[in-house]
Amino acid sequence: MPTLTDADWQPLAEALRPCHLARGEHFVQAGERRSELALLLSGSCRLYYPRPDGEERTTYFFFENHLLADYSGCLTGQASQLSIQALTDTELVVFDYALLRRLYDERPVYERFGRLLAEYHLLGTDARLVEHLLLSPEERYRALLASGKTKILERIPQHLVANYLGVTPVSLSRIRGRVARNRGQ
Repeated sequence: MPTLTDADWQPLAEALRPCHLARGEHFVQAGERRSELALLLSGSCRLYYPRPDGEERTTYFFFENHLLADYSGCLTGQASQLSIQALTDTELVVFDYALLRRLYDERPVYERFGRLLAEYHLLGTDARLVEHLLLSPEERYRALLASGKTKILERIPQHLVANYLGVTPVSLSRIRGRVARNRGQ
């Protein structure tokens, strides 16, 4: 991220508001409008899409120093299609997307920040799409192991890791067993 001078940081710092989410609470739920972004200070959250049949599809996990938002909703002003839920007690600092848009115009460093944010979001979305379109469940699990995303494996309940990989908890258990056996050979 670009380096902010004290003068550049000041208007954003003044707008930051603390926010606490208890375990299970939502930052945003599908069907709501929330045009705020948040920096996660402590805890963990998941991003998921609720399906009409009642199932949920987890697509991302947030940990310390992650920026989280319904980014598409911020851009379009439409109701969210996704939900972001605290998995643990979570501390955030929140600010309005409208402020960020204003800062884009007023300070070039924020224009760069916004571009980097959009690129990061696009790359993450594209990687998840490719994984689910081109890789088998076992390949997705192996990719997760190789990715260095150890916080997911260490801090997220196994049933949510399974959901993230697009498999049932029983299937994940079998995949983990096969991978462990193959490593031992």
